[in-house]
Amino acid sequence: MTDLPGDDPPGSAPAGGSPYEPEELVRQDGMGVPDPFLRLWTPHRMAYVAGDNKPTSTSSGDDCPFCRIPSLPDADGLIVHRGPSAYAVLNLYPYNPGHLMVVPYRHVADYTDLTPEEVSDVATLTRQAMQAVRIASAAHGFNIGMNQGEIAGAGIAAHLHQHVVPRWGGDTNFMPVVAQTKVLPQLLTDTRALLAKSWPTP
Repeated sequence: MTDLPGDDPPGSAPAGGSPYEPEELVRQDGMGVPDPFLRLWTPHRMAYVAGDNKPTSTSSGDDCPFCRIPSLPDADGLIVHRGPSAYAVLNLYPYNPGHLMVVPYRHVADYTDLTPEEVSDVATLTRQAMQAVRIASAAHGFNIGMNQGEIAGAGIAAHLHQHVVPRWGGDTNFMPVVAQTKVLPQLLTDTRALLAKSWPTP
């Protein structure tokens, strides 16, 4: 039976030599042989895995988060900017810091059903979102697009939304590839405030 990392006497080098190892680890009884790995626990992700807050119907109203969010204060709804017929909001489960969605206020599922004004507003907000993220965090690139229909991977297929995902060199490393975990260095409320401050004026 090996000692747990962190059992070394005070002042000694951390087990394994990792500078990221915490000063103190609490031993917990249970099964398993201790190993040198640290665990990044993300219990908040269970809401996404379990499908919490996912609409149970395709109709508009309080059951649709994209219909409900505009009725909230911007900080509570994570809204970064409001346009005439669409708004920009942070993704609650971001792929990268600054992952935004541009959403029409109207509960509509298909891109071809948008009015010319809604198409224009979605395009304008997408362009402004890119500008704001570049100002705030110097993104190297973006993934931009929308999944149309559940078969195409839309999490909330009944209410159209366009993703704006900032990308940086090296942002896809072993964590998402091997561990299916994204490490995010900034709280969503802080990201919202930063992007709202960086949003370009027309």
